[in-house]
Amino acid sequence: MELTKYEFARIIGARALQLASGAPPLIKMDKGTSFIDVAEKELEKNTIPLAILRKETF
Repeated sequence: MELTKYEFARIIGARALQLASGAPPLIKMDKGTSFIDVAEKELEKNTIPLAILRKETF
């Protein structure tokens, strides 16, 4: 499933906020890497613990 730019921004923002609040990163990153970069890499590797549910419209 391809994410829209709005879904992408929402997922990255939500995960970056979790990381900033103390959640452990699920991938290894260099020290000093921004929370947004970590969230993008997690999404790229499909390790991000978030899901998108879409409501079907007819």
